[in-house]
Amino acid sequence: MLELKNLSKSYENLKAVNNLNLNIKKGIIFGFLGHNGAGKTTTINMITGILNNDEGFISLDGVDINKSPLEFKKQIGFVPDSKDMFLNLTGYEYLNFMSTVYQKDYKTETILNLIEEFEIKDKLDDKIANYSHGLKQKLFICGSLISEPKLWILDEPMSGLDPKSAFILKDMMKKHSKKGNLVFFSTHVLEVAEKICDEIGIIKKGQLILNDSMKNIKNKYQDNLSLENIFLELTKNE
Repeated sequence: MLELKNLSKSYENLKAVNNLNLNIKKGIIFGFLGHNGAGKTTTINMITGILNNDEGFISLDGVDINKSPLEFKKQIGFVPDSKDMFLNLTGYEYLNFMSTVYQKDYKTETILNLIEEFEIKDKLDDKIANYSHGLKQKLFICGSLISEPKLWILDEPMSGLDPKSAFILKDMMKKHSKKGNLVFFSTHVLEVAEKICDEIGIIKKGQLILNDSMKNIKNKYQDNLSLENIFLELTKNE
């Protein structure tokens, strides 16, 4: 479903992502792990089209982002790590804006239920500038699902969420993947990744050092009791 082939990106003399190859099937939750500065966000920004790749290509269901960027982007929903966006809009204005962009109505059962579960309905008349970090996160999660994305990308999605909201989000991620979609998310919360991910990718200094199913990883590293131990062993001396 999602293919990254020989993907590279440099900033001056720094190779942020170096010859990255991934081929991820639909219907799974894919966890993308790495230390700060490892290349996670740069990779995500190339997948979403925020950054242009220097080399290689990115395709989603056979659609090349460089050749058909609009068609590619219509298929994705994105929750970025930074929340300093659309600050002068109210919550309702933001949801209406996203509905217009994707030509979808946000007033679907899925989105309305999520608004209720996240307990943000009473805040939607307020400007986003006045939202807490966690409230912005909840709103942008709702907005990212309006497009009913084949590829749902979340960059550090648990940041700022209370335990109840984190539970709701994890449940949404499971439901979305079970519909035959791909959930691609980066996180530093390795316990969450271990519990909900079907497949893991670990990036170190711009290079992919591990890409396998959680089942195979656990079988291979039987001496390690957790994904945290495996991650720390593979990324030591980072």
